[in-house]
Amino acid sequence: MPSKAAPLALDDQICFALYGASMAVGRTYKPLLDRLGITYPQYLVLSALWERDASSVGAIADRLMLESSTVTPLLKRLAEAGLVRRERNPANERQVIVRLTADGHAMRERTRCLGERLLGASGMTVDDLKRINRDVRVLRDALAAGGASDRSER
Repeated sequence: MPSKAAPLALDDQICFALYGASMAVGRTYKPLLDRLGITYPQYLVLSALWERDASSVGAIADRLMLESSTVTPLLKRLAEAGLVRRERNPANERQVIVRLTADGHAMRERTRCLGERLLGASGMTVDDLKRINRDVRVLRDALAAGGASDRSER
């Protein structure tokens, strides 16, 4: 039986708050990323490689919760910029391994200003942002797990 409750106002919907927060973070980072010559999605790819260099395209896509077909053009542009090298895995020619170049490693230090910018722009403490990040990750993981069980029931 359908619920008779009125739909939530836009500002009461968590999806809208998360979307707006994501857009605001992107706008906060954009001027700094523009000066560095990379986009936000490219920054995320580099962040995944700073965690685990010499990763396959599939592993990077999994870490970013994206499709390989979405990550591949980002990697091509990062390679053109001299930040990564892409090479076929000799043990499995179908697999492409991505490695940071010296410039790609150096970019990590150059992006440290992003966290400082976010902290300053938010007016929050480091602990506030850590708590929000933890809570959002818990929500993300719960929704992802729920979505996985929904897919397995089909």
